[in-house]
Amino acid sequence: MKILQNVTVNQVLTESSKRALLDKYEGKKFQLHKECDQLRFEMKKMEKTKKYSSQNLKSHFEKEIELRVEKIKLTDFQIDQLNILPLGSELKDKEIQGIVEVQVGDNWEEKSFSKTIVVKDGYISEIR
Repeated sequence: MKILQNVTVNQVLTESSKRALLDKYEGKKFQLHKECDQLRFEMKKMEKTKKYSSQNLKSHFEKEIELRVEKIKLTDFQIDQLNILPLGSELKDKEIQGIVEVQVGDNWEEKSFSKTIVVKDGYISEIR
């Protein structure tokens, strides 16, 4: 019988993976800043049309901007943490599902433990 099991994928931190993660975080921050600027622009534009209640409009846009500011703070924290981590550290990248073959007589404890795949610079280096 085949069953589905969650498999954790960990990434080993190397110079190239660290650089790629930093680039990803910086790109995310840049995008969030652009979204904040766009929201401010849209808010000003809609205020000038006077079609909507000024207070409701402003509170809605400020709420959306605040959400993005919080995401920027979180991304800054992730960048700080990434800079602290030594090379060779393992970072949880994602979880995927895999198929495991089970048969009568198999040790359930062995089969039910979650598996881990370790990736280093894009290549699988270990399966635990």
